Amino acid sequence: MTATNTAVPSVTTKTGSLTGTGVAAAVLASGATSAVAAAGHAAGISLDVWGEPIAILGFAVLTAWFSLVGLALAAVLSRTARRPRSTFIRTTVVLTVLSLVPDVIVDAAPVTKALLMLTHVVAAAIVIPAVARRLPA
Repeated sequence: MTATNTAVPSVTTKTGSLTGTGVAAAVLASGATSAVAAAGHAAGISLDVWGEPIAILGFAVLTAWFSLVGLALAAVLSRTARRPRSTFIRTTVVLTVLSLVPDVIVDAAPVTKALLMLTHVVAAAIVIPAVARRLPA
């Protein structure tokens, strides 16, 4: 008598893979946005917004927070959307564009606004593709 072991991927395995990839992407994006902000500051770009400086650590914290919000969105879409990957990509691209609006209207130097927008794009360029690859097409 022979026993055959056929593994069936579970929702937990898929969610675990999505979570691990999403958390790794969030950590990488947090480091990247902090590095971009630090490089800009070192190059002489002010990080002052409304007369108050943004701490370099603030870039990492907010990037991590909103990356995890995006990961939660991906988890919900993986269970509810007919096409989770394309829905996630479309939604997060729109949200990324909308995230640039406060940078445009904030009271800061134009070069500071550009640096802030660059950090949004850098984070999105890291997190969106990494998480999207883990979602069903």
